[in-house]
Amino acid sequence: MKQESETKRKLLETALELIWESSYGSVSVDDICTKAGVNKGSFYYAFKSKSDLAVAAFERHWEIKRPILDQVFSSQLPPLERLNKYCQGTVADQNEKYRTFGKVLGCPFCALGSELSTQDENIRKKVEQMSGRFVKYFESIVRDLATEGLIESKDHTELARELYSYVMGVIMQAKIDNNPKNLDRLQPGVLRLLNLKQVSTVAA
Repeated sequence: MKQESETKRKLLETALELIWESSYGSVSVDDICTKAGVNKGSFYYAFKSKSDLAVAAFERHWEIKRPILDQVFSSQLPPLERLNKYCQGTVADQNEKYRTFGKVLGCPFCALGSELSTQDENIRKKVEQMSGRFVKYFESIVRDLATEGLIESKDHTELARELYSYVMGVIMQAKIDNNPKNLDRLQPGVLRLLNLKQVSTVAA
């Protein structure tokens, strides 16, 4: 059981790394197995297909990322501070990936969904689920900003969706241009979208 668990862990981590760095279509099962040091028989014992592995890998990535998001979006922090932390953290993360890989990797969920949403329903549903989870975080900020009278919002969920779409769009454009400087517009654009003039200066 321990060996099987270790095999799955290697496959999940390797799949995420290779797909995020390149693309789903350019990475084969053989590539994943070779990089993970796992034989192909063990792969198909653990997963029915590359699609199932990708879904599991991105769920694992979410489980790792969720505690960080819970901390950034904690209701114990003022909503403006949460917004500031998220924007700065996102830019810092993308810049770190750029320094490591020499290219902007963007959001793994968004990239996978853009590539396969019309080809693989299994993956499309998973990416849709991931997007919904992110929107919930943004909705908490919108709701609290409105409660404090800092913004006007009649539909918190819709505004949160617009906010998420803008953020993903900026990140995707930075990936397309392979230019991390594009991310400099993330926070100012978020403020314009929310009709906020400025964000308090808070360390990330």
